[in-house]
Amino acid sequence: MHDTLIHGVTIVDGTGAEPFTGDVAIDGDQIASISRNRSGLNARQKINADGLILTPGIIDPHTHYDAQVCWDGLLTSSPEHGVTTVITGNCGVGLAPARPDLHEVLIGDLVNVEGIPYEVLKKGIDWRWESFGEYLDSMDDNGLGINVAALAAITPIRHLIMGEAARQRGATDDEAAQIGAEFGRAMAAGAFGFSTTVLGIHVGYEGEPLACRNAGNNEYQALCGVLKDLDRGAIQLTVTPTDTLNQDQREFLKMLVDESTRPVTWVGSFNTPGNYESYLGKLAAVEDLISRDKLVPMTTCHPIKFQFHMRNPFILGLFEAMRPVMAMELEQKIEQYRNQEFRQKFAADVEKNEALGGDFWHRVRLIDGEREQTLRLAEGKKTIAQMAADSGKQPVDVMFEIAFDDDLGAIFELVTLNHDPGEVIPLINDDRLIIGLSDAGAHVDMMCDAGFGTYMLSKWVREEKVLTVQDAIRRITSEQAEFFGIARRGVIAEGNFADLALFDLTRVRPLESEKSFDLPGGGKRWVQHAEGVHGTFVNGEMLYQDGIYQGGMPGRALRSYDS
Repeated sequence: MHDTLIHGVTIVDGTGAEPFTGDVAIDGDQIASISRNRSGLNARQKINADGLILTPGIIDPHTHYDAQVCWDGLLTSSPEHGVTTVITGNCGVGLAPARPDLHEVLIGDLVNVEGIPYEVLKKGIDWRWESFGEYLDSMDDNGLGINVAALAAITPIRHLIMGEAARQRGATDDEAAQIGAEFGRAMAAGAFGFSTTVLGIHVGYEGEPLACRNAGNNEYQALCGVLKDLDRGAIQLTVTPTDTLNQDQREFLKMLVDESTRPVTWVGSFNTPGNYESYLGKLAAVEDLISRDKLVPMTTCHPIKFQFHMRNPFILGLFEAMRPVMAMELEQKIEQYRNQEFRQKFAADVEKNEALGGDFWHRVRLIDGEREQTLRLAEGKKTIAQMAADSGKQPVDVMFEIAFDDDLGAIFELVTLNHDPGEVIPLINDDRLIIGLSDAGAHVDMMCDAGFGTYMLSKWVREEKVLTVQDAIRRITSEQAEFFGIARRGVIAEGNFADLALFDLTRVRPLESEKSFDLPGGGKRWVQHAEGVHGTFVNGEMLYQDGIYQGGMPGRALRSYDS
């Protein structure tokens, strides 16, 4: 007798093969058998799944749950959307290794890069580790709802080896060797590779460049050498959001591929507004390197929305005029915001920004606030462009006036990428790209895009019919597992781990994000629930059913050396 039998379900196995109807039996944490008909098998728990589809659990390849694992082992909201494994440690930031004297620095990095409030991190992180291996062990000790495959972020390693100098310069050859050795220890403990960033917007502790941005080729050669020797692990890199790669960027990517002989993914590949093939400019620069075992650009399948307020306008760091403001104290920010010269410079930056297509003010709307008049204004759901047209004022003045009227608590929403569905279709149809970039766990007071997988199914399979269900599932399950070397997950097959999602394809969708005050200390974040997700199974246990947590913590901190 089996533990669980999912009976009469349409099986979409993750390989891209045609769906078929049958039964799936689970014993312990593994898939015991798969039948292409109604098998008549017995089980302690029998789930009648007529009309539903069974898929591998979704694998989210770009999250920032590094701190959230300390206070929320369920890693909400991801499992509500059928996500069973997440990749953490992206963009070069993380929490291990972590000597006690580095705690403030690592917190400062997360505050600035990932927009997680300082008070939340101070209250929520228990620091029961120093080494990367102890960090993984602490996840298992605390309990996880879903699985975590952690990359070793390079910034904490540079802090450990170089101290304050990590924020100012590249490593000497001796320091680079030590950085490589420390990364080797992380890989021995089970890291799935390393991550870094060269993106100028990534500013760390005390407003200085994030430490990994100072890394030199000697460091990357040492890091890549570890991966080459072990023949496992991957590299995640965040690069420029423009449509082209210059020669230096191309050579850097080529060096990572050649020196590591391991797959490299980079964020990101997008289209600029109105140009549905602009992403091809980046790909053309590295066309000879692109393949599943070498260079795989990462993209998204959903609009990227950021909520922001003028106390912490993180996403506005896209604009040069706003970047110095990011490191200012609140009173200094207010002084700048009132300065007409600053406003004009900011407005000019907005107008010439190609990434947002010159329609920035049509992409920003007021969605929330702290005062009654702001809440009433938000009910209109008008864009800043519409409000400016109604009032006869300049859009930049409208935004700042709303902010000041609400003591800078007014919350705006900006759609930064994939504003036009036509921009997305070529990306999700291009098999050279890997789909992800939810950023789940980051910018928690600004956004929650944990539901990228349910969006994929609702928007691009059911509504637009751009992808078949089998291709959509392949693109968010087995491709991620294969790229990162996550063993026995991402495909429904006998002997694989029973990480599964049960969807009603006629109803599945992510719901609008909503506020929750459940961070350590009662801090606010945005969460995203789902509809049409009948069940999320992790290592054989149903973790969520119809959006309701079922108890238990069946997830694991995965180790890359497991097979």
